[in-house]
Amino acid sequence: MSENKDHLYIDTSYTPVEYDPQYILMVNNLKKYFPIKGGMFSRTVGYVKAVDGITFNIKRGTTMGLVGESGCGKTTTGRTILRLSGEKTAGQVLFNGKEVYDFTDKEMRAMRTKMQIIFQDPFSSLQPRMPVGEIIGEAVREHGVVPPAEYEDYIEKVMDDCGLQSFQKDRYPHEFSGGQRQRICIARALALNPEFVVCDDPVSALDVSIQAQIINLLNDLQESRKLTYLFISHDLSVVEHISDSVGVMYLGDLVEYGETKDIFGHPLHPYTEALFSAIPIPDPNAKMNRIVLEGSIPSPANPPKGCKFHTRCAKCMEICKHETPCQKEIEPGHFVVCHLYDNVKGIGEE
Repeated sequence: MSENKDHLYIDTSYTPVEYDPQYILMVNNLKKYFPIKGGMFSRTVGYVKAVDGITFNIKRGTTMGLVGESGCGKTTTGRTILRLSGEKTAGQVLFNGKEVYDFTDKEMRAMRTKMQIIFQDPFSSLQPRMPVGEIIGEAVREHGVVPPAEYEDYIEKVMDDCGLQSFQKDRYPHEFSGGQRQRICIARALALNPEFVVCDDPVSALDVSIQAQIINLLNDLQESRKLTYLFISHDLSVVEHISDSVGVMYLGDLVEYGETKDIFGHPLHPYTEALFSAIPIPDPNAKMNRIVLEGSIPSPANPPKGCKFHTRCAKCMEICKHETPCQKEIEPGHFVVCHLYDNVKGIGEE
């Protein structure tokens, strides 16, 4: 437990995990709270629990999809992993076995080349007064990725890899279509030769045909450059196509996590079942068994006690209202956080 100057307590206790070389990223009980200020003296009166103790690992060269409703904490998770949202509240973020939040400013600056992000809105994340070549190459020059004599050829090679023409490097972002601007964002991220990339809903602002091109581009780049992705998205069909593993978030919690085939083929958590029931089927004669969730998602500043999903769950039991469920491995590599499986013998349990 920790105490701040406003006498509000935060549970920062967790059991550290040991590094496993097969994983490029290990996230253990990660929490990120944002203070709520109020009163005449702007004291902290509460916290928005954007990320509230999530645990997952990502194997090298694979893609993990992260899905959930708007406001559940997906983007904050990605930004917290990359140290783009200030200090974490609690937990571990191990990148190649090293705690990201233990790096000095100098070490973190060097690590930025290994961990990159592709933002959701390509237009607002690009500097409108800089030509594309400078946007892509600014960090390349700053970090000295290549010698000055090779700079122009390197930028053109990165642009070509991302489906852009070399003559376009003198143009400005407003001269490109939405799909081309997203390619620019991808090129900017990949120009530093990263190992790990957070893709923050990179296709949500694009039409379906362009989405397919960007997804195929990301797949090709992953294969050629041995990249690892954390792919954040609302589109479950896209996540199923691109991801090797999937995590389902609800109100700051990771309620289910496992291999893509297991999650989509055999969802365990009632929230996961409700999400998947909303996936449209391209058959007008197919009957959909849609699960409609009652009410709206509660406030992360005042989440329900017990299981956070119990206020909207059709399978809610009395225990769900008072006790927080623990993560349990029901099948090999398939984890769920739900009281429905309290009496089910998990993997590794006696």
